[in-house]
Amino acid sequence: MNYKEATEFLFNSLPMYQRIGKIAYKKDIGNIKIACEEFNQPQKKFKSIHVGGTNGKGSVSHMIASVLQEKKLKVGLYTSPHLKDFRERIKINGKPISKEKVVEFVKNNFDFFKKNKLSFFEMTVLLSFLHFSSKKVDIAVIEVGLGGRLDSTNIINPILSVITNISLDHTNLLGNSIKKIAQEKGGIIKRNTPIIIGRKNKISDSIFNKIASEKKSKIFFSNKKNNYTTDLNGDFQIENISTAEKTFQVLNEEKIINISPIEISKGLNRVIKNTGLRGRWEITFLKPKIIFDIGHNIDAINKSINEINELYYENLHMVIGFVNDKNLKKILNLLPKSAYYYFCKPNIPRGFCERELLNMSQKFNLTGKCFSTSSIAFEKANENANKNDIIFVGGSTFLVAELI
Repeated sequence: MNYKEATEFLFNSLPMYQRIGKIAYKKDIGNIKIACEEFNQPQKKFKSIHVGGTNGKGSVSHMIASVLQEKKLKVGLYTSPHLKDFRERIKINGKPISKEKVVEFVKNNFDFFKKNKLSFFEMTVLLSFLHFSSKKVDIAVIEVGLGGRLDSTNIINPILSVITNISLDHTNLLGNSIKKIAQEKGGIIKRNTPIIIGRKNKISDSIFNKIASEKKSKIFFSNKKNNYTTDLNGDFQIENISTAEKTFQVLNEEKIINISPIEISKGLNRVIKNTGLRGRWEITFLKPKIIFDIGHNIDAINKSINEINELYYENLHMVIGFVNDKNLKKILNLLPKSAYYYFCKPNIPRGFCERELLNMSQKFNLTGKCFSTSSIAFEKANENANKNDIIFVGGSTFLVAELI
């Protein structure tokens, strides 16, 4: 078995939520419990920080990992989804897991995976736990995949948990209100374990306070002001910096890990270098300015539009595509009417049809055309753009992954 065969087994043989959606979502953590018992509880052999929330959890996870690396710790980082290579999901001090380790994992445990019908995400989480355990990391930053309460990552017992913010996303799975989503996200709050909340919201805060009280856990809310900068682009990172800064403050105050202001400053300004994070307001070319951003729900796309409005440009070209579980009417209503749109479908089964997207967009007075592939759409945008224009690629993590 080679690396391609191993990853094809992971991607295709078992349900993968990112590709096929709701039918791949498991509403329990029974399988990951069985798997971790089979492999002698690898998640109990290293310290961890658990990071959940609707938006920003990937950026915050990378920020925390980067700062801990500046403290000269051996830091595991588990995030999802990946953009170009499966191994992006599992890193130690910015270095992805080896191809050999992935092949060995699938080859040696193939029968166990088949017998117990582990999902793609369950196998991936298990692999991260085994990798971090075998490499004896000092600490691992574990990003929630989806939700929290029933997410496979929620088998860990972290030293601290973080919830970045709550907004409407994956409503077909997590509930169609802030209250319901907060109850799911709040499921990562553990007994006697500090919890950091990134963005205040009256509805979700009441839920989190109730859960924290029941679990006898100290709850901390981040401040809007912060004392640091980051190498990650976009004003929306200000909120993520505040969340990360509060995390370090609590780690210090609760005498969990002592982190100096210098280590925090260095780590926040070396996130890309230390962790290899990509796809967050990433500018890959200047004339024209080409921007990639994986924001894919109403809150995230609204922030992207606000960022664009702060920039100078002559013409705006939007290469846009979505998956089929988003509130597209509300999203399309947010998009600037002055832009020219290149609608396309992310190349996954749950990608939303580009022709339907074009038809919907016309009801919101958006101008553009649809294209059969994302690469053709992007190529056409590049042909049409002059040096003072902006090309924005977004709407879906998977679309960004295809073109970045």
